[in-house]
Amino acid sequence: MSTVPETERPLNLALARAGVDRAAEHRLDEPWLAAAWSHPATRVLPIAGGEAFVVDTAQGTELVLLPSFEAPQTGDRYFLGTDEDGVSYFALAGESLPGRLDGDARPAGLREVGAMLSDRDAGLLVHAVALEHWHRLHSFCSRCGHPTEKAGAGHVRRCTSCAAEHYPRTDPAVIMVITDDQDRCLLGRQALWPEGRWSTLAGFVEPGESIEQAVVREVHEEAGVQVGEVRYVASQPWPFPSSLMLGFTGRALPGGTAITVDGEELAEARWFSRDELRAGMEAGEILPPSGISIARHLVELWYGGPLPAAARW
Repeated sequence: MSTVPETERPLNLALARAGVDRAAEHRLDEPWLAAAWSHPATRVLPIAGGEAFVVDTAQGTELVLLPSFEAPQTGDRYFLGTDEDGVSYFALAGESLPGRLDGDARPAGLREVGAMLSDRDAGLLVHAVALEHWHRLHSFCSRCGHPTEKAGAGHVRRCTSCAAEHYPRTDPAVIMVITDDQDRCLLGRQALWPEGRWSTLAGFVEPGESIEQAVVREVHEEAGVQVGEVRYVASQPWPFPSSLMLGFTGRALPGGTAITVDGEELAEARWFSRDELRAGMEAGEILPPSGISIARHLVELWYGGPLPAAARW
């Protein structure tokens, strides 16, 4: 099976979609924000613990978005942006989701419904989940220890004592599909994963390190494989809780393909040919990475198309 160059096959990443302009120029304009909140066309996304209400319709799964006058009047408001029709969107974070809604609304998180949502809804929920988590964990100033308060329409926290400003944290992580001179793919598995689950290698970028260096280091640390050429493919936010996954392809150096797992990050690693991966999935012995992950798309990029159905998928 021939592969298609990544430059000719853009990845359709579930959590890298958006249909709303974040309109950052309005975040410090309190009169504009107040007017936007009170506008009858404005829509509000209640969120708590990384979940929001969704409904399943004939057109697909959709977020439940409320007019601002129907939304709870307590909780933190985060401005998410405006669409091409001028509709403004806010998230409203609380300790719990509002009381039972009429109809078939149910709470759900990104792992469950991220791939099912429209571009607009996926972008809104990713943005809201990331902000909610960051605010929940950064209520005190890292400089002086005093309480912080929300500012910048939810995109800043400001210390009430020393006035230091703190911004949402994003942790860069590399995730990579590595191939050898036989065009086999390197996959690994963690001990805590379900039996048969295999995925691409991944790891966090360290301070003072380029993302290309991180790819080479992580593969060597986890699997003992030496990587030469590294090529960037695509990125996807991964708000579980605050990462940005940077996807790469890489080529193992000749003579550097021997596998030695570290026993910590990985319990096992091996090279797969396309025939071996297909046969293992069809037999139910191999579970691929989930469809919402960039790992699945990187593997399919190497495979040359959609993976076959897994017997246990």
